[in-house]
Amino acid sequence: MSVTAVPLHPIKKGAVAKLWIALALLVALAAALAWVGTRNLVWTTTPTGLQYRIVKAGEGPRPTATDVALVDYTGKLEDGTVFDTSIGKQPMPMSLAPGAMIPGFTEGVQLMNKGATYSFRLPAKLAYGEAGSPPKIPPNTPLLFEVTLLEFLPEAQVRAMMMQQQQMQQQMMQQQQGGAEAPPGR
Repeated sequence: MSVTAVPLHPIKKGAVAKLWIALALLVALAAALAWVGTRNLVWTTTPTGLQYRIVKAGEGPRPTATDVALVDYTGKLEDGTVFDTSIGKQPMPMSLAPGAMIPGFTEGVQLMNKGATYSFRLPAKLAYGEAGSPPKIPPNTPLLFEVTLLEFLPEAQVRAMMMQQQQMQQQMMQQQQGGAEAPPGR
């Protein structure tokens, strides 16, 4: 039996080290690309358990518990079922005072700047808790929200605007009633 031997050329000095360095660089590049591609998918968790992700950053100050916020939002269950949305409707002013809305929503909006869009994950305890909100939201259900903060104003300013609007409406009603009671020919 005859065996044909193929001569192997010797490996140049340092070639194995260069190969390992090249592999390490490729792994580092792949990790960097993965991080850049997923950095918008990272959720931040607050001490209360609210999770949020910045979809679009805003600018300026943040609202406080004494403000009224104007937001666009969509609320979903974990399976993607939309239970409420303001999209396509006139945005409603929402008080950020404690107890005015579910705690996680209030906390989340106060993290935002004007013009920002955030995604929120509310654990059940920061949403409707053990009671739920039948029929749309079962008990102990975590909720997902996509929220855009359009504007916010101090509650005192909103109340003053509402009082002014009510006074104008009353004056208009009085003028209409006064004009109807005037005798003919005057």
